[in-house]
Amino acid sequence: MTDLQLMTLDVNGEEHEVVAESRRTLVDVLRHDLRLTGTHVGCEHGICGACTVLVDDRPVRACLMFAAQAEGTRIRTVESLSQGTGECELSDLQRAFSEHHGLQCGFCTPGFLMLAEGFLAERPDASKEEIREVVAANLCRCTGYQTIVEAIDDCAAARRRAGKEN
Repeated sequence: MTDLQLMTLDVNGEEHEVVAESRRTLVDVLRHDLRLTGTHVGCEHGICGACTVLVDDRPVRACLMFAAQAEGTRIRTVESLSQGTGECELSDLQRAFSEHHGLQCGFCTPGFLMLAEGFLAERPDASKEEIREVVAANLCRCTGYQTIVEAIDDCAAARRRAGKEN
């Protein structure tokens, strides 16, 4: 006998009604039910960070959260970063990752992007050392940490400059 639950999830600004077992993780519902496959499944133990999404603007490991726990929150996945309509236009953070070659194989990239997006919203004036400390929470098997740190630092600096111009 399965324990099915109807839940409404606010994902990337859109409400989705989902019927799922109460034991299903948020990452599984995002990927399999909502087809938002940008969020990757890595270790399924919360260690690697590949499944990082923002829940109420805070980075969360989606493999450690039941989808039912996310009801009533605002969830953002990596798909929320692109801008514009029609063809995908990269966000400033995605462009910085590309320009600094912080993408490598790309498997860990969505988790790093969402971790960085949440961190920069909270700490727009972070130093490189603080950025390095934060990104250490996610695993990159291609050893791209230096380029990831540089990308996040560059994006933060550009956002600060843009804020001063406005």
